[in-house]
Amino acid sequence: MRRALASLLLLVAATNAHAQRRPAITGIAFVRVYSSDPAATADFYGKTLGYSSSKAGDITRYPVNDSQWIEVAPLPSLAPPTRLAAVAFTTRDVRALENYLKARSVTIVDPLGSDPAHKGSFSVHDPEGNLIIFVQQVTGPAVPPAVPATAASCRMIHAGFIVKDAAAEDHFYKDILGFRANWHGGRDDSGRVDWSSVQVPEGTDWLEYMLNIGPNPTLKQTGVQDHLSLGVDKMTDAIAALERNHCEGPNCSKSQMGRDGKVQLNLYDPDLTRVEFMEFKPSGTTCCSPILGKLPSEQEER
Repeated sequence: MRRALASLLLLVAATNAHAQRRPAITGIAFVRVYSSDPAATADFYGKTLGYSSSKAGDITRYPVNDSQWIEVAPLPSLAPPTRLAAVAFTTRDVRALENYLKARSVTIVDPLGSDPAHKGSFSVHDPEGNLIIFVQQVTGPAVPPAVPATAASCRMIHAGFIVKDAAAEDHFYKDILGFRANWHGGRDDSGRVDWSSVQVPEGTDWLEYMLNIGPNPTLKQTGVQDHLSLGVDKMTDAIAALERNHCEGPNCSKSQMGRDGKVQLNLYDPDLTRVEFMEFKPSGTTCCSPILGKLPSEQEER
C-alpha cells in the first residue's frame, strides 16, 4: 500500500512538473497601434511603407510576412496616453502557455478563444499595464498573406515602450516568461541605462524598455518611445523602397548610427507612433554592453 501511494505521489509530481514547463515563445507576432485618422494611417502603412491590408472586424491588418503583421485599431473615444495598443508574441502551444501563466497567478485578461478576431490567442497585462497577447504559431502548409514587392521591410524585429519599473518588468518577462538579457545602453557615456532589451527565449526578436522618461510626456514624446522596428539587411534598400513609394519629408532618407552600432531610420505614423527601420547587424561601434543574443535576419527563426 505504501509503495503504491509513493508511486502515485511520484507520478503526480512528475505530471505537475511537466505541466509547468513553459512552452516556447518564438518571436513577435504583431504590434497594434491606435489611429485617429484612418485615411491618413492607411496612406502611411499602405502606400508609404508599401503593405497590403485586410480587415478583421474594426482592425486593419498589414502583413509584414507570413507570420508577422501590424494592426491598426480605431482610437477609443476616451483616448489613452499612448497610441501603442498591444504587443503580441508567438508561442508553439498557446493553451499550455495560458495554463502556465495561470499557475503563476498571472491574470488572463481575454482567455483563449474569447476574441473572434484572434481565435488562437489570449492576453494579459504586464506589470505596467501594457496589453500583451500570445498567439498560436501556425504549423504546416498555410496560405501566406500578400506581401507586395513595394514593402519597405519584410521582417519585424522588436517593439519598445516606456517602462518605469524595470525590475517589475524583468520579473514578468525574464523570471516568468524566460526572456533573456540582450543589450542595454544610454544616450551618452555617463553610464546611465536609458534602454534595456530582453530577447524572446526561443527566437531573435526582442522587447525594448524605454527608461528615464519624465512623468507627463507629451503624445509626441510618448510616440518616440513607444515604437515598432522593421529589420532590413541594408538601409540603402529601405531608403530606395521608401523613395519608390513616394515617402515625403526629410526623415525618408535620414539614417543614423544607433548606440548599439546599427544603422537606423525613423518615421512617424499620423498619430506620432515611431516606426524604426534598423539593420539586422551592427556596422559601427556598440556602446555600453555587448549584444548578448543572436542577431536577427531576414528569415525569422521559429
